[in-house]
Amino acid sequence: MSLTTPRRTPKESAEIDAVLSRHPVIASVKDDDGLRAVLGAPCPVVFVLFGSVISIGGIVGTLKAAGKTVFVDVDLLDGFSSKPVVVDFLKASTQADGILSSKAAIVRAAKTAGLMAIHRLFLVDSFSYNNVPKQVGLSGADAIEILPGCMPRVISWLREDVDLPLIAGGLVCDKEDVIGALGAGAVAVASSNRGVWLM
Repeated sequence: MSLTTPRRTPKESAEIDAVLSRHPVIASVKDDDGLRAVLGAPCPVVFVLFGSVISIGGIVGTLKAAGKTVFVDVDLLDGFSSKPVVVDFLKASTQADGILSSKAAIVRAAKTAGLMAIHRLFLVDSFSYNNVPKQVGLSGADAIEILPGCMPRVISWLREDVDLPLIAGGLVCDKEDVIGALGAGAVAVASSNRGVWLM
């Protein structure tokens, strides 16, 4: 399969590559128990997959105090609309380093605001796969996260065709999944499985 995506600037490449190269396992945190657990985990990068307009500042602050690089999934925050203004709020009211979103307009807004931005892409069939270049072209993302992440064959196709760091997320449950994703060309894996965090 042949896809074309926009090239990143050297500055954009260096920033996201530096973040993702520190450790190939990203901790995805879905609740307060996960938040407490990740504070002592060796994962320097955390994806926050929960929170609300009231709690997100505290969640991000706790992680930053523990020395973590924090990306907030803005699509999963309670009390926010799916509009680019959520990025302005996060930039002004939290210490988040970046965002995750499946919406190209929100990813683009994060880039404009000076935040790192990861475009989440749910690949469920050939139609969604073939739509990747259009979505990435619209968003200008620093990296993409593909879900589910336990698809080494698809990861290798994308790695050949997309000029962005690729993160495998969702259903990354064990060492075999991690090795398969990284071996296929993913630069990192994201998982909420605490056993994976310790690899």
